[in-house]
Amino acid sequence: MPIELDDVDSGILHMLQRDARDVTAAEIAEDVDVSPSTVRNRIDRLERDGVIRGYHPEIDYEAANLPLRMLFICTAAATDRTELADEAVAVEGVVDLREMMTGRRNVHVEVVATSTTDVARIADDLHALGLEIESSELVKRRRMQPFNHFEFGPEDDR
Repeated sequence: MPIELDDVDSGILHMLQRDARDVTAAEIAEDVDVSPSTVRNRIDRLERDGVIRGYHPEIDYEAANLPLRMLFICTAAATDRTELADEAVAVEGVVDLREMMTGRRNVHVEVVATSTTDVARIADDLHALGLEIESSELVKRRRMQPFNHFEFGPEDDR
C-alpha cells in the first residue's frame, strides 16, 4: 500500500539514490534540515514500509569478466506474463527483468555473459520457458539517475 511522502522523506530518498554507500545520516540531515536521528528513524520506516527495498552496488560487468551484456525483448501472453517473468529471473545470467503492462514486447530481460555460447544458452533457456524473443541487443552502457522529484528545488523554503 502506498504511503504519503513528505519533503523530508523525499530528500532522504534523493540522497540515498545519489550515493547510498557513502552518504551519512548527518549529511542527509543537514541537507533536509532535520536531526541525524530523525533521518535514521525515517530510513528505518521507509525500509519497513517497503519504500526502500535494498541497497545494490552498480557493477561494471566488463571489469568483472562478463563482457557481454545483452537485452532480450520478449513477448509473453498477458495471462502468463508474470509467471514467466518470475521464472526468467531465475535463469543463470539474468541480472534485470522488466515486466511491461500491455502489448507485445512485454518482458525485457537484461543478461550478462562471458561468451556468445553463454548468450545462446540463456536465449534457449528463456525460449524454453515460453518467452518469444522478439529481439536481442548488445548493451553498451546503462545510465541511471535519481528521480529528480525527490530533490529539493529552489522554490523550497529550505
